[in-house]
Amino acid sequence: MQGLLQKKHLKNMKKLAIAMGISGFIALSVLTICSFTNAPVGATGTAVGDKAIDLVFTSPEGKTIALSSLKGKMVLLDFWASWCGPCRMENPHVVAAYQKFKDQKFKNAKGFTVYSLSLDQNKEAWMKAITKDQLEWPNHVSDLGGWQSRGAAMYGVNSIPASFLIDGNGVIVAKGLRGSNLEATLETYLAKGGSEKGAAKVKSN
Repeated sequence: MQGLLQKKHLKNMKKLAIAMGISGFIALSVLTICSFTNAPVGATGTAVGDKAIDLVFTSPEGKTIALSSLKGKMVLLDFWASWCGPCRMENPHVVAAYQKFKDQKFKNAKGFTVYSLSLDQNKEAWMKAITKDQLEWPNHVSDLGGWQSRGAAMYGVNSIPASFLIDGNGVIVAKGLRGSNLEATLETYLAKGGSEKGAAKVKSN
C-alpha cells in the first residue's frame, strides 16, 4: 500500500514538473515577444540603416552648424584633415560629386551637400586647405581637437578619410564611399533612374 502511494506521489510530481516547465516556456516566449515588440525602431547609431547621430560644431568663422539642419538633403558626412594626404587626394572626388548633384532631386531628398568635419588642430592650416582644395560647400566645422575630436569619437572614427552618406530622412544609407563609388551611389538614389538594389552593390560597411 505504501509503495502504491509512493508511485502515485511520484506520478503527481512528474505532472507538476511538466506543467511548471510548460508555464515557464510560455512565460519566456511572452517575454521574448515583448522584448522584440518594444525594441527601438530606427535607432540612432552609425550603422547603415541607423538614424545619424546629430553633430553641432562651429565653422572657421564661428558659426554654429548642426548636421540635423541639413535634413531634407542627401548629405555626405566627411571626416578629414588638412594634414591627411589620403583625405586631400579624395577631396577632388567629393568636389566633383558636390558640383554634379547639389541641385539634383533624389527619391527622398532634394539636393546634395557635404558636412565636413575636420580633425585639424591648426585653424589656419584648416582654412588654407579648404581654399586650396576648393571645398565650396558652406558646412565646414571642427572643434580643433585633432584625434580627440568629439565628433570623431561619436562616430567611432579612428582613421580618415571616413564618410557616411545620409538621406533626406536623416538615415545612414552608405559608409566609406571613396573615389567613383560616391557618385555611383548617389546616382542610384536619384528621383529618376537607378534603384536601391544598385546602391547595395556599392555600399561599404
